[in-house]
Amino acid sequence: MAANIDAARAQVIEQAKVDIFSQVQAEDNAKQAHAIGRAFISDTITAPTKEMYEYAVRASLGDDVYDEPCTKILEAHMAKLTGKEAAMFVPSGTMSNQLALRTHLKQPPYSVLCDHRAHIARYEAGGTAFHSGAQLDYATPANGHHLTLDDIKEHVVLGSDVHSCPTAIIELENTLNGTIIPQADVIAISDFAHAHDIKMHLDGARIWHVAAETATPIKELCDPFDSVSLCFSKGLGAPIGSCLVGTKEFITRARWFRKLFGGGMRQTGFMAASAAYALTHHFPLLPAVHARTRRLENGLKELGVRITSGAETCMVFYDPSPIGVSYAELITRAKTLPDPIHIAGSRLVVHIQTTDAVVDDFLALVKQLAQEKRDAGFDPSAQCAQAKTVGKSSIYVKVSQADLDKVQREAPART
Repeated sequence: MAANIDAARAQVIEQAKVDIFSQVQAEDNAKQAHAIGRAFISDTITAPTKEMYEYAVRASLGDDVYDEPCTKILEAHMAKLTGKEAAMFVPSGTMSNQLALRTHLKQPPYSVLCDHRAHIARYEAGGTAFHSGAQLDYATPANGHHLTLDDIKEHVVLGSDVHSCPTAIIELENTLNGTIIPQADVIAISDFAHAHDIKMHLDGARIWHVAAETATPIKELCDPFDSVSLCFSKGLGAPIGSCLVGTKEFITRARWFRKLFGGGMRQTGFMAASAAYALTHHFPLLPAVHARTRRLENGLKELGVRITSGAETCMVFYDPSPIGVSYAELITRAKTLPDPIHIAGSRLVVHIQTTDAVVDDFLALVKQLAQEKRDAGFDPSAQCAQAKTVGKSSIYVKVSQADLDKVQREAPART
């Protein structure tokens, strides 16, 4: 009987074994790292460097639901850096934003007022309604760039009219689509909000870019807000994690919700160490990222491409139609180059691992396509005469797979 049990147990154990590495994992990783340097789809795709990994594996081995030394040190540093009382490490920026909103919101009816392009409005799967039962009210910047106090006053809901859903939180995002909100406007909105007992939350996923570009201390950028979410895995290039900061009372309650949301993690020391490495070694790289982005923008302008939102930090939004090129065509040609380039639509994102070579290669491709269109009879001057002005409130245009499939079916064979 014991022999039968031992044999059965051995079989169960054998079935559970798995090796997730390929036969040439090191080569695969090298190829992926090269591909990351040639992708403009997002700054979330950056990969940890060898040096980051070497730093991370030395981290403490605690359990963050109970006590994790390195994570606690990171949280204390983030609280000090932002000028807040406390901080909490979480897996993602989406969770950080949703925890902040849920923690602030106590008893409905309540609403959250934000820019119509905000991440919480468009890219968090309706989380505010699901988690907090809150209505989202949207404001469109009259200046086409960023929300001002006038925009807020036009959309904020005050008073006790039983037909209304009063504004409980004003949420801003900095950067938003790579653009910077002037700090004077942030302060004006904050003063108005607090005068009406409205909380202020900042989605500061890319606040590092604002600090790097304007030389403004992180604390100064965070001072007008009751809570701030800061991401380590976007511009800074850590593999995972964001921090939510606020008062001690706020963070204590947010930890409760983090557990409820399923966000309580265990051995987070290596994650915290990766974030710490990114803060120390990658934050200084952002000015060069911005310079590379401006070079990309200027190159596109020189080729006749319309810029719909310029390179204030790490993003450029563009429209290639003035040179007769569609997004789908450009995406297809880019990925069929001998050394492919990965793009996804109207947004080009430059990150710390973007190479100078890919900027040159992308501009060369756009130039080649523009020439092909002219050779085929396209008249850019006629197109420019018909073009409509596009403001900086442009929304990211993603190209569907159906469009790509159509282009691939209709495109002639290319060598």
